[in-house]
Amino acid sequence: MSFMQPSPVKYACSCGILNPINKLFFCRHCPKLRCGFCVCHEIESHFCSNCLENIPSSEARHKKNCCANCFDCPCCQHTLSARATTVAVVRKTEEAKEGESGAPEAAPSPKPSAMPTTKKMYYLSCLSCRWTTRDVGIPDQGVATGTWPDNECLYQVRFNTLMEYYQTVVLQEKQEKQEFLRRKAPKPHKFPSLTDRTGLTVSLIRRQIGWTDKSLPKPKPVNITSAEATADVEALPADIFTQPINLRNITTIAQRHSQPADQPTAVSKLYPQRRSLWIKRSLRCRQCEHNLIKPEYHPTSIKYRIQLFASAHVPEVVMVRCEQPLQPGQSNAILLKFTNPTMYDMTISVLDAPPQEVQINADAFQQACRIKEEAVTSSPLLKSSGVTLARQNSTREVKREVKEKANATIVPLESEFVLNQRDDSKEFDEDVQAPIEEPKFIVWRKGNKVLLRLQFTPSPELQTGNEVTLAFCMQYTYVNTVTNTQDKKEPTTHALYSRIFIHAGDIVN
Repeated sequence: MSFMQPSPVKYACSCGILNPINKLFFCRHCPKLRCGFCVCHEIESHFCSNCLENIPSSEARHKKNCCANCFDCPCCQHTLSARATTVAVVRKTEEAKEGESGAPEAAPSPKPSAMPTTKKMYYLSCLSCRWTTRDVGIPDQGVATGTWPDNECLYQVRFNTLMEYYQTVVLQEKQEKQEFLRRKAPKPHKFPSLTDRTGLTVSLIRRQIGWTDKSLPKPKPVNITSAEATADVEALPADIFTQPINLRNITTIAQRHSQPADQPTAVSKLYPQRRSLWIKRSLRCRQCEHNLIKPEYHPTSIKYRIQLFASAHVPEVVMVRCEQPLQPGQSNAILLKFTNPTMYDMTISVLDAPPQEVQINADAFQQACRIKEEAVTSSPLLKSSGVTLARQNSTREVKREVKEKANATIVPLESEFVLNQRDDSKEFDEDVQAPIEEPKFIVWRKGNKVLLRLQFTPSPELQTGNEVTLAFCMQYTYVNTVTNTQDKKEPTTHALYSRIFIHAGDIVN
């Protein structure tokens, strides 16, 4: 199967979304499958992909998530390179400087009063489309980085005024909310504690003495004029219908969107844009809040400090082929290859549906989490102050029903089978293994891989061209080496379940 083609085998995540195994993660603390929608995404660091400079979050916010030294070409969006050139500069001699400063003139000398020298200057050039900063009239700079001028926006003053106004509004609303919560909070004890660090004790003592209570400074009002609509529109140039159009001088949609401040229509008005910063992000399980993915901090490193990909913990199922053409209502068989990626043996069973006890345990666990969250937030002081110790609603796990429907009936396997542990050295062994008695559904076995035959029957209601979808539940044993308590130091074995959907193909005549 080609790498670019979508995988016909998909796993159902704990939130009900189907994904191939290479797009799933596995939480060893829950333990459950996680996808990109049921994990929390956190930003670890900001860096520039060109100069590989780490930038703190506060500095990246101040620089509007752009690098201060790297620029992108406004024409083709490639990275601009600094090119050096020499410029002739006339430098005056010391004798000429003394004459200009009013000192007594020296005797006439045959040497010239100025000496020609060269100075190194820099300009930005694109190695892809040959665009340079000289095309738009940007002067050469004496330093290669950090001194290039930015294209000023015509409405920057208006934007700054609006931003200052809304910051004032937010600050005023925040102060009013804090004052309301302070007045609504339950009254403290008659004799307040002198070790109170929240500031309520000081405020209460000042009121008992008769002094005025300290209050936060009120924000200064910002005078802002409302925008007014106008019917005056600039007239079109007189030669717009007579002069031939040269598309090389007109900007494209991508070039205009790269400069949203002015959106120039002519190529001669394109200015270099600062390169946007990249991020390294970590993934955290929403249910247990443990890290699933945590990359290295340095930008040049592509390794992970924590990597819990599902392909390293869950058996991989690969569809090989169907033995016969797919016909509605006719029995058929599909060949599936199972691979064990772990260092422990797995016992696998193929079932048509998960047992009832699995659904009961999952519902009980969700109810226990909900009761624990309510107990944490049941404090009257927390309720009155509007503070909660639970996670936000946007980060909770939302369970969905799997929309994919199976239109074929499978025949469960007669018995379970053992999938050997992964051993890379066995692939290079030339020793022939002794034949052992295998179940009838196993075609061949090699190392940690097993090829088996699964019987199924497509629905008789299917018509020509309809896609056949198989669905089954895979039960496997997983040895968890992570212990949540200090008492259990030995690995524990869990019986886990995964729902798998396979697109076997289309019905043929």
